[in-house]
Amino acid sequence: MNRLLPLFGFLLLVALFGFGIWWNTGHDQREVPSPLIGKNAPDFSLPYLDDPSRTLRKADLLGKPYLINVFASWCVACAEEHPVLMAEGRQLGIPVIGYDYKDDPADAKAWLAQHGNPYDRVIADREGRTAIDFGVYGAPESFLVDAKGVIRYKRIGPFTPELIEQELKPRIAELQREAR
Repeated sequence: MNRLLPLFGFLLLVALFGFGIWWNTGHDQREVPSPLIGKNAPDFSLPYLDDPSRTLRKADLLGKPYLINVFASWCVACAEEHPVLMAEGRQLGIPVIGYDYKDDPADAKAWLAQHGNPYDRVIADREGRTAIDFGVYGAPESFLVDAKGVIRYKRIGPFTPELIEQELKPRIAELQREAR
């Protein structure tokens, strides 16, 4: 029996390796579930990028769904996503809030002036403290928030036209039906 232990150990490792391969083929490795899905979005009060004397609060956005898109001028993936937001952002039927993350305001303004502004409003979190409350890993990230202020969807990484059609628009339609 002791002579068969190495064989059983080897078969156990093969089984674990096979399970790992099977598991990884069925799951998106980039998908990171957010513990905030289904929970209230954190309270925030952040200055507007173009007028820091004014602030936008979470309470100002209650009453209808909205999308918060975390971006930065230094973010390479944001440059990939930006043309998609320029083409699709205004057609989503909800406010799209630009969330400038850990960025120099002058750089962010210049970046938006160069590439266009797909956002209804742009707020700035230069220190990134509010982003910690949102569980932001980096940019770009997006949060779909319902009319009651509950986060219903989170996307880590850039939106593509396909993701907007297949994931975002159906969720927006669902939230708009619920808001009626």
